[in-house]
Formats: sequence, structure tokens, C-alpha cells
Amino acid sequence: MTRALLRGVAVALASATLAVLPALPAQAADGIRGQEWALEALHAEEAWRTTKGEGITVAVLDTGVDADHPDLKGQVLPQKDLIGFGAEPGDDSWAVHGTGMASIIAGHGHGAGREDGVVGVAPEARILPVRVILEDNDPQRQRARTEKAGALADGIRWAADHGADVINMSLGDDSESAHPEPREDAAIQYALGKGIPVVASAGNGGKKGDHVSYPAAYPGVIAVTAVNHLGTRPAFSTRHWYATVCAPGEQVVMANPDRSYYNGWGTSPASALVSASIALIRSAYPDLSPAQIKQLLTSTAQNTPEGGRDDTFGAGLVDAAAALKAAENLNPTRQKPSPAGYADRYFGPRPATAPADELPVNWLPWTAGTLGLALLGTAFFLWRARPRYP
Repeated sequence: MTRALLRGVAVALASATLAVLPALPAQAADGIRGQEWALEALHAEEAWRTTKGEGITVAVLDTGVDADHPDLKGQVLPQKDLIGFGAEPGDDSWAVHGTGMASIIAGHGHGAGREDGVVGVAPEARILPVRVILEDNDPQRQRARTEKAGALADGIRWAADHGADVINMSLGDDSESAHPEPREDAAIQYALGKGIPVVASAGNGGKKGDHVSYPAAYPGVIAVTAVNHLGTRPAFSTRHWYATVCAPGEQVVMANPDRSYYNGWGTSPASALVSASIALIRSAYPDLSPAQIKQLLTSTAQNTPEGGRDDTFGAGLVDAAAALKAAENLNPTRQKPSPAGYADRYFGPRPATAPADELPVNWLPWTAGTLGLALLGTAFFLWRARPRYP
């Protein structure tokens, strides 16, 4: 099996397991708003005094989005489907995950006064759906694994070229075989170079070894871990050196294409909530660079861990209102991101015992290259010293 094929398999699997969603009772649909604790946690209503995300497009790279859902109607742009097969509207395995993510980003509720249904953190933002994966229970999932391994990289570039102001990836590969793919890395650097912040789930491997997850671990990505309503880490949330910030990731209410509502868990909704917070910042301050936005999120985060950050919460819980306030004093810069550069060969993640701040992400390519040279030198020495037989 090729490296690209392995990558495609892992992303397809991981994306579908990021949200296990028990349905809420039907009668609860009209009382959804009171269950959206994430809005209060991120101080969204305070942020709405400045903006609700108008003029901003959030690309949702996922399983597709139901543009006709009452909570999203009018907010969803035409979808780009980079898979080209699989479930269709009306099927149980169509656009469940992607619709859920879109609803907590830009849902606007429904009803006479829009008092029913889900309201997202950026309810006036637009959603640009880019279908790059299939749901876990899609009958065509196996085919997508083998034929569409490059869809994520292509989706990032497509979104960057078609109006995305923020790119959300509530997906990832945190399997034991996870490794950086040069095409994905280059696509992310391309988006960052165009001034587009890129957000990804940190991973749900907290019970399975906390493996490095991609795309979260690529340079420049805002990687999001999960926190519960008590402010503590859910057991599933991956702890790693690339964690940037955290956001609600348990009991997050979201919409489903079948018109029911669900309580979701995972770093998927956490990522979507951070992307929505960035949409608010970009709406008010459109010229800030991805690096400045990342710094805003980390410098204004709530419940900052001792020392400024840790692998569990990053810099702390995102505060959309505080980030908007701090942005008032920033002068926009269009700094280019550091060049992407992973060697063709990959020798594994950083040692698990290394301090979180010992090695910046952008040094990984040089570390891998140095290790590669050392291994080659050792191999050559052993070859010269090997016993020779007739």
C-alpha cells in the first residue's frame, strides 16, 4: 500500500469518528438555544456587539453540508465535491458531520424570530462546503479511501482560490501510521501565504496514545483541543506539542440533515467553534495576517495554563470577545509563513519526553534531515564493516 493510500484511509476513518451524536428528543428542538453552552463559554454574545461574521466565508472541508437545513438556509454557497460519488441527499450517510460543523459555525436558527434551532458563533458568516471525505457509514467509503487520497490537499487549494477567508478542517489522521504528506503541507502553506487562517482538530486519541494528528501538526495550523463545561479535559482529547488553543468539545448541540439535533463530542466541534471565532475577527479586521490572528487567540485565551501553555489546552480557552477587543490595537501585517518543508522520508514525531517548547514546529524538517543523514552514515559504515562470504 502506498503512502498516499495509507493517508487517505486514515483521514476517512478519523473524520467520521470525531462526532458520536446521540439524538436529542424531538420536543427539545425548540429549546436548543438554552443548551448551547459554547456560546457563553466563548463570550459570543458579547462579541456580537461588534460583528456576527458578516462578509466572511468559512470553508468547511468535510463530508458536505445540507444547504437546505432551516438553520443554514441562505448561508451556504454552492458545494465543491472532490469525491464525486457516495451518499446523496436523503441518505442516512450524507453530510451529517459537515452539516453539524457548519451549524455551529454559521447557524442562524429558524422560526418567526429565529428563536428555534442552532445558532452558531458567527451566524452571519457564509459557509463554503468542500467535500473531501465520506461519512464512516457510507457504503462507498472503501472506494474513496483508495481513489481520493489527495482530496484534502486539493480541497485546501480550491478553497483558498475560491473565496475562503477561514479554512476549517474538523478531521484528521491520528493513527499509528500518521505522517506528514508533502502535498497537504504545501497546500496549507499556500493558503497561509494568501492570508487565510487554517484551523484543524487536534485529534481524539487521548485514550489511544496521543498520536500526532495531521493536518493539525502542520506548520502554521491553529490546532484545537477540547474542553468540557467544567473547564477540564475530556479523556478523548489529544495532548500534544502542537496544541494552540482549546474550545468546547462535549455536549455541543448541532444540526443534522434529517432535521433532528444532536449532542456531539470531539475536537471536531472544538475546531469549528474556533474557526467561527476567527470569522468574527476577520469580519471586523479583515487585513490581519494568519500569524496575528493566531497570536490574538493565544494572548487573549481564558484559563491559561501555568507557564503560558501546555499540551492539553494550548494557551487556553478561546475568548472571541477578548480577541476582538485586543485586535483594535493591532496594525495589519502580511507576513509570509515559514516555508513548508518536510523531507521525502519521515522518521517519526518528536520524542514523547521532549518538553513542549523545546523544538518549534518549523524545525522539524531540519531535525528529520539531520537524522536521515546520521542513519545513512551508520548504514554505510555497517555495510563496509559487514563480513564477506564467498
